[in-house]
Amino acid sequence: MSAPAAVAVRTVPRITGLTTRLLTVPLRRHWGAEAPENHVIATEIHTDDGGAGLGFSWTPTIGPQAVKALLDYDIAPFATGLPANPETVWDAVWKRLHEAGGGGLTTIAMAGLDLALWDLQARNAGTSVTGLIGQRQESAEVYGSGVNLHYTLDELVAQTERWVAAGHQAVKIKVGKPDLREDAERVAAVRSVLGPDRRLMIDANQRWDLPTTFRALEVLSEYGLDWLEEPLRADDLWAYRRLRKHSPVPIALGENLHTIYRFRDFIEAEAVDIIQPNIIRVGGITPFRRIVELARTNSIKVMPHLLPELSGQLALTLAEPTLVEDVEEASFEQLGILDGPSPVRFSNSRVTLAGRPGLGFRFRDVV
Repeated sequence: MSAPAAVAVRTVPRITGLTTRLLTVPLRRHWGAEAPENHVIATEIHTDDGGAGLGFSWTPTIGPQAVKALLDYDIAPFATGLPANPETVWDAVWKRLHEAGGGGLTTIAMAGLDLALWDLQARNAGTSVTGLIGQRQESAEVYGSGVNLHYTLDELVAQTERWVAAGHQAVKIKVGKPDLREDAERVAAVRSVLGPDRRLMIDANQRWDLPTTFRALEVLSEYGLDWLEEPLRADDLWAYRRLRKHSPVPIALGENLHTIYRFRDFIEAEAVDIIQPNIIRVGGITPFRRIVELARTNSIKVMPHLLPELSGQLALTLAEPTLVEDVEEASFEQLGILDGPSPVRFSNSRVTLAGRPGLGFRFRDVV
């Protein structure tokens, strides 16, 4: 009797290196005096089988040098030699960095490695990251968004008119002026341009306390709001729990929550209707997918925050349709930071895949 044939076991390639580049790009429409530019930390990993994966981390204002330093001096040495599996690497690196904080700069930096690993895995499989995870939506709706609290009323109205002309059926504007009457005037003007059928969301960016929020809701809720986003300091679970219990408008938050544990806390406290994880700030695709499943098991809607060319790819993997946020003229393609075509296409207020392998991000040299 002949011996059974040996079965080849494919080993997972191991990480041999991680390099980074810090890119700073001026915004075409600045987000106020404190945010005239965005920072991208482009990442590239290599493996012992000759493979390479491209990713990035991102921060609009605070800490780009700190993020790069974490990647260069803490994440890269620790990850070198590990099997290039995104989920197992993510868990190991998170435990390693936890001494410096469970979320925030640590998870923002971790996203640079995580995205590169997903890009590598998808390229090795000959597909996009969306295809690797499993595409469940042919397209996703895009809503017009603006960092526009510093706009004059005329500028805000003109922006809303551009969104309507572009076909957007949902838009979001900033609120939080020192005088609530000015907020009311601006929201009323935007609603007038949108008409009664398009959706309108407002975002206070943590500018209010609880009494101010209740006063604002008394005035602004009459304009048919789909949600009120982050009116209170993001850390204040107690206040959000009280707010949601009495709010006539759904409460959205999550761009400043960095771990699945914080999302769990807000969901279990019944303090939120819609969560908005930022894929970079939570640490990448690996934790984003876990947060999505947590939300689904609790019947909470997920609306990814910013970065439409990345959020759009992940939105197409979700079991339930979602909205993709597109801040006017702030995508990587519009900022001219991509070395090549975008991995997604925007048309008729929808986002679809462009059919590129991996994540499809390659950044040009910017200083």
